[in-house]
Amino acid sequence: MSFLQIYNSQTKQKEVFKPIHAPHVGMYVCGITVYDFCHIGHARVMVGFDMIVRHLRNRGYDVKYVRNITDIDDKIINRAIENNESIQSLTERFIKAMHEDETALNVLRPDIEPKATEYITQITDMVQILVDKGFAYPASNGDVYFRVEKFADYGKLSGKKIEDLQAGARIDVNEQKESPLDFVLWKASKPSEPHWHSPWGEGRPGWHIECSAMSKHTIGEHLDIHGGGHDLQFPHHENEIAQSECAHGHVYVNTWMHVGFVNVDNEKMSKSLGNFFTIRDVLNVYPAEVIRFFLLSSHYRNPLNYTTENLDNARAALRRLYGALEGVTLVAPNEPLSVQWTDAYNAVMDDDFNTPQAFAVLFDLATEVNKAKAAKDALLSGQLAQVLVSLANQLGVLTNEPNAFLQGGATTDGLSETDIQAKIEDRITAKKNKDFTVADAIRNELKVAGIEILDTPQGTTWRRT
Repeated sequence: MSFLQIYNSQTKQKEVFKPIHAPHVGMYVCGITVYDFCHIGHARVMVGFDMIVRHLRNRGYDVKYVRNITDIDDKIINRAIENNESIQSLTERFIKAMHEDETALNVLRPDIEPKATEYITQITDMVQILVDKGFAYPASNGDVYFRVEKFADYGKLSGKKIEDLQAGARIDVNEQKESPLDFVLWKASKPSEPHWHSPWGEGRPGWHIECSAMSKHTIGEHLDIHGGGHDLQFPHHENEIAQSECAHGHVYVNTWMHVGFVNVDNEKMSKSLGNFFTIRDVLNVYPAEVIRFFLLSSHYRNPLNYTTENLDNARAALRRLYGALEGVTLVAPNEPLSVQWTDAYNAVMDDDFNTPQAFAVLFDLATEVNKAKAAKDALLSGQLAQVLVSLANQLGVLTNEPNAFLQGGATTDGLSETDIQAKIEDRITAKKNKDFTVADAIRNELKVAGIEILDTPQGTTWRRT
């Protein structure tokens, strides 16, 4: 059995994974700020950590997976004002939309999905601990700030040095900070803003303290894994470390994991560049399973380039896998066969969740299925196909019936599935009548329309090309 190794963003190396209380694993992932529809970058984080949780559980770990929802911040307040709707209405609408997107992408729900507004008491309690210990201070304007320079290890995740940050920092005239590096833990409320009571007056939590408090109260003070998008390393996760370790007096997280950026045609995705895609935008063009396959086709830590060509390649790759399953009756595999392929799959997934190599194992399996089909070995092809489906399901793909996937998609030249089936029946009749000219004409007509006819021992079927 291979040992699971995970790349730790803090130490910048792969490490053998050793849970604090094996086999239990506490994993916290920074979730979405719910003021708009989720974009394709969010999808990569959702799918990436879904894949990670699935593999951990497959390897026997008892995972408590927590992913928070930020349901109060400046962007949410501003969007609610723009829309002339309540903050609750706005956040509930986009939480619902997020869950719909996750369901489409076959993302399992976290075990716990805490909202910042549900943990105000825990947040203010943690801020008070930091104030009492001298790591934070109330300002005259009602804000409470964290003293960055009091935490000697600040920068240990991102590699940034306090002296370099000080050299490039500036402080606004209206800010009450002792140092420009200090960050807000509690924000005094402005007129008409949502607010909660605290020892420092009416206000709301700063972004960073939310996750420190919610992770503590859903998992504990010491986490096995904490993750999020690559962009959160600094300052968000750096500030979380500072808050939590100063409050509790010990290490906050053993393993930090970060998912790479999604670029669009090799440029950073941005609304200002006009290359911004929501999950729903992409779902209007590609099947959800194709999108999931695409998001897992690159190693989770690497940048992923969003292009129509890469999505088309993902669709073609899935078609190859489904094509191997077409016309095969699944059969429970014998143990040596199952172990052989499962060990190969686990070996690459245990190497920091190497999904590109895991897909390579699936394609090797598909090749063997096709060989067994060509040899008309129904037993072997059925056993291999069952292993292929089982392993692919661990990645959340190959969850459809082969024909449903291969025949799915938009109609071509106005041909519905009923139209196609009728033409196939006409072709079968023509062949029975030995009218091969008509049969070939129907085949060619369908080919031009993007429909491939396949004559198999089980009968005639079709797929979209």
